[in-house]
Amino acid sequence: MGPTSQSGRAKLPAREFLAVLVTVSCLLRTCELKAANEFKPNILLIMADDLGIGDLGCYGNDTLRTPNVDRLAQEGVRLTQHLAAAPLCTPSRASFLTGRHALRSGMEASNGYRALQWNAGSGGLPENETTFARVLQQQGYATGLIGKWHQGVNCESRTDHCHHPLNHGFDYFFGMPFTLVNDCLPGRSPELDAATRARLRHYTQMMALGVLTLAAGKACGLFFISWKAVLGAASLLFLFFVSWYASFGFARRWNCILMRNHEVTEQPMVLERAASLLLNEAVSYIERNKHGPFLLVVSLLHVHVPLVTTKEFLGKSQHGLYGDNVEEMDWLVGEILNAVEEHGLKNKTLTYFTSDHGGHLEARDEHSQLGGWNGIYRGGKGMGGWEGGIRVPGIFRWPGVLPAGRVVHEPTSLMDVFPTVVQLGGGQVPQDRVMDGHSLMPLLQGDVEHSAHEFLFHYCGKYLHAARWHEKEKPIPFLQDEESCLVCQEGCWLVLTPS
Repeated sequence: MGPTSQSGRAKLPAREFLAVLVTVSCLLRTCELKAANEFKPNILLIMADDLGIGDLGCYGNDTLRTPNVDRLAQEGVRLTQHLAAAPLCTPSRASFLTGRHALRSGMEASNGYRALQWNAGSGGLPENETTFARVLQQQGYATGLIGKWHQGVNCESRTDHCHHPLNHGFDYFFGMPFTLVNDCLPGRSPELDAATRARLRHYTQMMALGVLTLAAGKACGLFFISWKAVLGAASLLFLFFVSWYASFGFARRWNCILMRNHEVTEQPMVLERAASLLLNEAVSYIERNKHGPFLLVVSLLHVHVPLVTTKEFLGKSQHGLYGDNVEEMDWLVGEILNAVEEHGLKNKTLTYFTSDHGGHLEARDEHSQLGGWNGIYRGGKGMGGWEGGIRVPGIFRWPGVLPAGRVVHEPTSLMDVFPTVVQLGGGQVPQDRVMDGHSLMPLLQGDVEHSAHEFLFHYCGKYLHAARWHEKEKPIPFLQDEESCLVCQEGCWLVLTPS
């Protein structure tokens, strides 16, 4: 028998005792890591395109049917003063991805091109900007983006993909690197640089008329010029025409494409089947990564013009083609939520729904309104100083963590999503740059009463158009004339107008 203690129990040799301690420590560490990983929720972020806050039932619309988004609000927290950082796609989405005003990253402009216009352009989200996808990727998340990107693709060549989603923290991408425009649908009036295109066409017609006049005059002996001169003029006309038509004449082919990661899968894309392709990709991504944790950003093409809607929803709403498109969007959201629930992930997933900015009021055709409804708020897409351009839906659901049916009337921003999901994923907000967002978890859970924002600033391009002050400790509810202050429930927008 081995040595015994005075109590009669056997002693372990020192070497064996150390081995046991090491083994137990490793097991405990493994359990801690597993437990920590289990507490990281899946994160599903759904963003509509150009959706007005007044288009949803849960925000007061009683004529459009949006049962799935409404159910999300009933099961989660609804924000009534949720604000985009910009009233246009590109800068708003840049702010959403980075938690910073777009002007800090150079994704705002004031020269009339505030949103990216061409896939082939060299502009885009800078490589040194940190997205929430990159932080979560470093924390072990699978990160996917399905749908619209609109943050640029290339820098110096068509293949460097320096602004591509896969260069900004996403493991997987399927969708449009650009955005929907009327040019994507054959037969629609041109949208990209429509005024410039019209001028170039007019110049071409005038030059053609001049060349024909020269040729006719020469043939009739009215002009004493050589046929070589006439041919030279015709050649210049042809080169001028080719120089602009090579871009504008093939806008659909250059811009309206679908990509899977770095590969182009459709060029040009077929809009009529785009919604079903994106839905299938989103559902498949959830299934592939159901053991999580995963981040999935579903950036819908609905409800941006040209409002391509499947026949199952055409003519079914009370508000024409736009209403049909909104109701189809709601169905798509429902199918994605069903996929989450079918895999038993509902209680493990933070789900968020929003729009990139307000509805597009100016979108019309000869028959009807093609843009959204922004409720009681003045202005819309592209209008940085009016509430209708920046107030958007904001709905968070996480059963068991966030109280169902809670409504928050505090000012919040799309930029707050960055610190919120980074915190939940176990990451750290970057400390080497100015961050404009604040984590929403204390507000969503009811741990604090007031928003962390005391001031919110809104820009039109690089110019400050509106500033909002919100007294955090003692909110003062009031309503002023819209001419001097935007309609708010607490706090006030000071609209800055040039003298």
